[in-house]
Parts: sequence; structure tokens; C-alpha cells
Amino acid sequence: MDPPEKPKGNLRTGFTTGTSATAASMAAILSIINQKKIEVVDVLLPKKSRIKININSCEFEKNKARCSVIKDGGDDPDVTHGAEIIVDLELTPEPNSIEIDGGDGVGRVTKPGIGLEIGQAAINPTPRKMIIENLTEVGKEILEKNGIKVIISVPKGKELGPKTDNPRIGIVDGISILGTSGIVMPYSTASFAASIKQQLDVVLSMGDNTVVLTTGGRSEDFARNIFDLPDHSFVQFGDFSGYTISQCAKKGMSKAYVGGFIGKFAKMATGVKQTHVKGSKVDMNFLSELAKQCNADEDIIQKIKNANTARNVQEIILENNIDGFFDLICSEVYKQMRDHSENKIPIEIILFNFDGNVLARYPKQ
Repeated sequence: MDPPEKPKGNLRTGFTTGTSATAASMAAILSIINQKKIEVVDVLLPKKSRIKININSCEFEKNKARCSVIKDGGDDPDVTHGAEIIVDLELTPEPNSIEIDGGDGVGRVTKPGIGLEIGQAAINPTPRKMIIENLTEVGKEILEKNGIKVIISVPKGKELGPKTDNPRIGIVDGISILGTSGIVMPYSTASFAASIKQQLDVVLSMGDNTVVLTTGGRSEDFARNIFDLPDHSFVQFGDFSGYTISQCAKKGMSKAYVGGFIGKFAKMATGVKQTHVKGSKVDMNFLSELAKQCNADEDIIQKIKNANTARNVQEIILENNIDGFFDLICSEVYKQMRDHSENKIPIEIILFNFDGNVLARYPKQ
């Protein structure tokens, strides 16, 4: 299954934390070379196009400088949008060497499986390469006599880190410096897909092969009350259930539990692979048919057809004691998820109510 399509429309692109760090590094070396504040730099991206980045602050001396960039995620909803990315750069006595490390607010790696050494700063290979290429280009003459040491820090990094996927993949005390293209595409499903793949790789690298997939943070919290598994085994798939379960199958997971609420499940049960609220609607006719199969009265079926939300349907079902309805929802989700996984992975579906109680499980225990 291909990664889900991003919404169409005239949305604004942004740039990554990696591009931000690269731009701040360039401004720092240029301010040392020219002994003046740098206001904008022209960053060379991995695909060899360029992007102009405004410099937020720039302080310099003869052999060192501190510059910063405000990360702009464009129209991509990202917790690092607006974060200040700071680079402290200084010259060293070793010609042609460029050292890159993380300071405060840049996470440290504590688990294998993400392509970085344990203990290393969470600065991914592409941003490292971008920084080296751009510093080599603009600082060619300095590098003939000196080396360059770059320390990247993010003042709000420790606060932002827990709001990202970092804790579950073993990156602690800050955010990651990321980016594969240097550009953030609006509502980028490429970055989402990469995040899911990375989380699943960590599960496998830790010697585990069971995952608990949930629609979001709240359903994950409820799932944690049921399953005594390591943090890295819990993966939030958000709106992209089909893609996530297909990746679990492709990577050879031995079991996937899928937990969520009726809103997402009502969409997933009809075969919707991307369940974003703006991208798909709950099919009340479908839910009314399930109620009909459970021998619900005609007036209840009409109430379901006229319901505003899936949660409203849940209330109607509970008020009228329609037995078997939630089991049917889970059964339909199960069929769809098995189909998306090409029947390659055992799956169990768990539907929660909004207090964390289990309304139904399928297959039944």
C-alpha cells in the first residue's frame, strides 16, 4: 500500500529543523568571515536546489559566533513550528574538520534501530550532510587553516520533545534535527510514513514483534492499562490506519492490537484508509445497517441515520441496549485491517468508550 495522499490545495511549504540548523551555521561562519551580522543565507538543499532563509539573531567575535533561525513548518502541523534553532560555531586548530554535536534541547539517542549511535545527538544524517556541504562551500578558505565546531541547541527542545515521537523511539531530553529534503511539504504524508516506519524499526531492533496501534494519545493511554509492553511497542497511527498495518505486515510483526474510539472505527470499518476529519465522513447509513443486523427497532435506525456524530450513535446504542452492535463494528474494522495487511499478520481490535472502558474486542477473547 502506498503512503496516503496529501490534501490538495494551495498550501504553504516550510523548511525543516535540519535546514534551520544549516542556515544558522552558514550565518555564523559568514559573520566570522565578514565580521558583520548576516540577515539572510542561501541554503543548498539535498536535491541541489536552494532556499533563502532569514536569520533571526546573529552575534559574532573573531573566532566564534552564535546565530539562530526560527523554524517555519509552513502549513504542516508540527510541534517544532516557531521553535528557535541556535548554532554556536567556533573555529578549531584542525584544518578541514567539521564537528557537529547537539547542545541543550537536542535529544540524545538511547535505543538502537534509528540509524544513529546510542549516546549520539539526535541529528539525522541528511542535516549533518547539509551542514557540512554548506559550510564547506561558504567557508572553503577558513577550512584550509582551521576546523569548525558546530553545536546546535533548541531552547524549548526539552519542552517540545515529549510532544513528538522521540520518547517512544528512545530519544530523550529534546527534539531531533530532521529532514530528508530540507523542505516541509504541507501535511506531508512522507514524513508521517517515515515516522511510522522508524517506530516499527525500533520495535524490531529491541527484539520485540508485538505492537499496539492506536488512533491517538488518549486511546494509547487506555491501551496501556491493558497491555504491559515497553513504550516503543505503542504506535499512534493517527488518520492513517491502512498504511500503518500494511507496514506492520511488511516488516513481519507477529501481532498487532488496534485500539480506538467509535469515530475513527466507524470510518475504518467502511474501508477508509485515511480518516482525517476533513477527508472523510462517518457513514450513518452504514452504521444504521449494522444496527439493523442487531435487530434494532425502526425508530432507533432512523435516529442513527439522523445522528450528528459517531459518538452520538454510540450514545443511542447504549441508551437502547442494542446488543452486538459494537462487536459488529470491531468485526468490520478487523476485516478491513486484515485486508490492508494482506492477511499476513494476526490482528485484534479493541473499541474503547470515552472513559477508557472496553466496549468490544474482536476476535472475542
